[in-house]
Amino acid sequence: MKVNIVDIQEKLVYAAELEMAAGRIVRIENTGQEDPHLPYAMPGFIDAHVHIESAMLTPAQFARLAVVHGTVATVSDPHEIGNVLGLSGVEFMIEDGKRVPFKFCFGAPSCVPATVFETAGATIDAEQVGMLLAKPEIGYLAEVMNFPGVLNEDPDMMQKIAWAKHYNKVIDGHAPGLRGEAAKKYASNGISTDHECFTYEEAREKIDYGVKILLREGSAARNFDALIPLIAEFPEYMMFCSDDKHPDNLVEGHINVLVKRALALGYNLWDVLLAACINPVLHYKLPVGLLKVDDPADMILVNNLNDFRILETRINGETVAENGKTLIYDLRSAHPNHFECSFKNADEFGLSTDSKENEIGVRVIEVFDGQLITGELNAAVQVKNGKIAVDIDQDILKIAVVNRYSDIRPAVALIRNFGLKSGAIASSVAHDSHNIIAVGTSDEAIAKAVNLIIGARGGVSAVGVEEEQLLALPIAGLMSDEDGYKVAAAYTEIDQFVKDKLKSTLKSPFMSLSFMALLVIPALKLSDKGLFDGANFNFVPLSIR
Repeated sequence: MKVNIVDIQEKLVYAAELEMAAGRIVRIENTGQEDPHLPYAMPGFIDAHVHIESAMLTPAQFARLAVVHGTVATVSDPHEIGNVLGLSGVEFMIEDGKRVPFKFCFGAPSCVPATVFETAGATIDAEQVGMLLAKPEIGYLAEVMNFPGVLNEDPDMMQKIAWAKHYNKVIDGHAPGLRGEAAKKYASNGISTDHECFTYEEAREKIDYGVKILLREGSAARNFDALIPLIAEFPEYMMFCSDDKHPDNLVEGHINVLVKRALALGYNLWDVLLAACINPVLHYKLPVGLLKVDDPADMILVNNLNDFRILETRINGETVAENGKTLIYDLRSAHPNHFECSFKNADEFGLSTDSKENEIGVRVIEVFDGQLITGELNAAVQVKNGKIAVDIDQDILKIAVVNRYSDIRPAVALIRNFGLKSGAIASSVAHDSHNIIAVGTSDEAIAKAVNLIIGARGGVSAVGVEEEQLLALPIAGLMSDEDGYKVAAAYTEIDQFVKDKLKSTLKSPFMSLSFMALLVIPALKLSDKGLFDGANFNFVPLSIR
């Protein structure tokens, strides 16, 4: 076929005849100067770090949506389903991904459970990590979130790292805010990436230690604006990723959006495409073609190098998307799950206190829109009939985490900045252990929202004064195998209900909710075992005496 070849590594564009056979490129013949009337052929986009489960879709359904945006491969950490189902969950992701023409590179989860301060559904120990890393389908050791374990040379953590080195596989990092000698020691163990940098200065320092930096733009967590200047200084050290992307956002765009955004800011075309298409393939040794003779025929055709409208996506020579339409089959999957808890009543979400005062000082989780980090706010709230009350006017609401793997009393605390004026929302997507998490304006509303999730054995729910909505996620309480576009539409509907009717002020309330139990990100979070100080790694009381 006649195209303009976009050779990113050589920084060249030229007209050519391109020939494919048996899924590979067999000939590229240069026919002269760039011809603006021809489509532009280039390597496909790579998401360098993503949890497929966060899209609420199976790998097969995720691929159907991603290829429309020119994505041909992902570096995928399956630790979400790993925390629910263990090794069998990782195997589910691998096998489901094999059913579609898309290149998933799955990692061996390094931190299941993420901490000992929460209840997960499974454990993946060092021996099991070694078993996974021996598989050809497993390309790397997934994000090492337990950076204190690395710094303190925890035997289990160090054995997992040793297995990765034994099999000569990449080790992914996760060390938000880690600086100085601690960051240097962490990186010296062979940890080669970080997607959690908050600031330019943090990322710049980690580059000095040999760490590749991922620019992350997910549905809740974003560092693109802070880190994008680095792409001009260290293009070979940069990659793009989404980390966690809800289905509505995936319908709108993927890595292609970051490419266009970087170019609109004036960054060099070749630097941007190096981060989007080439660096992940080289770093993770992905079996993805880079538009060279004898490579797999993985490529995208775009209208030009300004708009980057995706005309066609090919993987191993097969056309998987064309003119905004996916050509991957709509497939159903198995429904493995782990859900053991029974329905809850409103009394279980009460916050009793022995204080005789009408007002009490408390710790409050402070949400920052678009960030995984939280603050710790000290506030005074009312005590009514021996129970700590919410304060809707101050936007201090209740947050609860319900252990979904056994029947124990929910953990309850207080949270600010969700903005709800009535009702409650709940989700069984709650990183990393995926217990049920809820935020609400009353105990009754929280119980209703939680029970919708329990009844469906997984999902996201919202309860208003007169209306209830539920998006069921029957696969591990994390994913649906329904048509991804239908799931995205249903998610958009419930998300809009929370904003319009319940008055949440967050850009992505369910995504933000899902991270309020993520203990490895400071400062204050809630697990099924209690209120947790993520900076000092210990539990703290709700009340301030």
